Amino acid sequence: MKKHVVAISGLPGSGKSSTAKGVARKMGYEHFSSGDFFRKIGQERGLSVEQTNLTAEKLKEIDLETDGYIRKIGEEKDNFVIDSRTAFHWIPNSFKVFLYLEPKIAAERVFAQIQREGRLNQTGSSVDEICANTLQRTESEHKRYLNLYGIDLTNPANYNLFLDTSRNNLEEVIEIVATAYEKWLAAE
Repeated sequence: MKKHVVAISGLPGSGKSSTAKGVARKMGYEHFSSGDFFRKIGQERGLSVEQTNLTAEKLKEIDLETDGYIRKIGEEKDNFVIDSRTAFHWIPNSFKVFLYLEPKIAAERVFAQIQREGRLNQTGSSVDEICANTLQRTESEHKRYLNLYGIDLTNPANYNLFLDTSRNNLEEVIEIVATAYEKWLAAE
C-alpha cells in the first residue's frame, strides 16, 4: 500500500532540502530533513559535516541513529516529505525521488548558500574546496551505505523519479516532483 510520503534523495548540493521544503509546502505536508538530523549529531560531537561522514565510517551508531529516526517517522507518520539519502530504503512504500547534479555545479550552489546564509556545520572558502569535500563526502556515503545496508544510493532502479536538477530551476523541479507524485498516487 502506497504511503503519502515523498522521499527525496540525491547528491550533495542537488537541491534535496529546497525541493523537499517546496514540495511539502505545495502539498500541505510536513517536512523532515535527515541531513539536518545528521549534521546536528556531528555538531554535538564538534564535527563538520565532512568529519561526521568520515567518523561515521568507523562509528556505525551515527548512521544507525539517523536511519532509526527515518524508520520511526516512516512508521508513525503520513503526509510528509523527507530529504534523506536512505529514506527510499527505510520507507519502501513512499514515492522515491533522486535528484542528480554535476559535482562542480553542486559545489557552486553550496558555496553560494554558505556565502549567503551559512550552512549548518559546513564551511568552505572556495568552490574547489567545496567540490573536493563533496566528492569525498559522496564517496564516504556510498561506501558506508553499501557496507551497512547493501544499497547503492545512485541506482536509478531504486527510485520512481530520477531527475537532473541542472535543467530546471527550483520552482520547476518542485512542480515536476509534485506532479509525478500525484500521478503515482492516482495510479493506486
